[in-house]
Amino acid sequence: MVVLFWAAVGLYGIASALHLGFLIGLHERVLPWARRTLVAGFLVHMAELGARGVAGLHPVSSVRETIGFLAWIIVGVFLLAERVRKRLDAVGAFVAPAALVLLLAARLAPQTGGPSPAALGVIGRVHILLATVGVSIFALATASAVLYLLEDRQLKKKKFGNIMKHGTALETLDGLAHRCVQVGFPIFTLAMVTGAVWSAEISEALRPEYVIAAVAWAAFAAVLVARVTAGWRGRRAAVMTIVGFSSALVVLATYLVRAVA
Repeated sequence: MVVLFWAAVGLYGIASALHLGFLIGLHERVLPWARRTLVAGFLVHMAELGARGVAGLHPVSSVRETIGFLAWIIVGVFLLAERVRKRLDAVGAFVAPAALVLLLAARLAPQTGGPSPAALGVIGRVHILLATVGVSIFALATASAVLYLLEDRQLKKKKFGNIMKHGTALETLDGLAHRCVQVGFPIFTLAMVTGAVWSAEISEALRPEYVIAAVAWAAFAAVLVARVTAGWRGRRAAVMTIVGFSSALVVLATYLVRAVA
């Protein structure tokens, strides 16, 4: 498992460097290698998750395992989106480093607290799985939203730097972010419902992260509703998407801190 872990870290690191290098001006010849390296990292990471599962360390058995699984899902969602929508290489400059950081945090953080796998139960495991998938999809929406804001800012200032030169069309980024929120929202909603049932099942008191998770849910709900009722597009939708994902990250960080405390 250790060898697979460091192999995945190395491949994600190379993919991050190549994607970022392309974004700041390297020749397009690096792109095929950036994609291949990211795919290789994804496959090695999948093998690492499989080895951990065989050893009894399943993706939803602890906070650390969940974060490692989250990194893998984020990359998988991006690769799938890239197959559907071309020219998302600039988004990869955000996805690859995010997967690298999450995987390092998952495997190198000490595990001293948190509920035991037996204490999770079926509802707890379903909640964690749904939350992980939902946040992964929101992560891609947020990467698209951040890149949208960067490109939009350069366009308004008429500074056509490398992000504009090598980036993705604004309309494509806006559409991808919206589509991801559309797909991720019902999954995240089910995660909220199962989380509430799980908390009631184990008679757990209301924690601050539950309120923050509700803020994240409300932010993504606002993105969907405002797009239909108020015609939100582009910048406003991107900002609200980032707010929602930031709230979800706070929840994730809170669980991680509690697990290692």
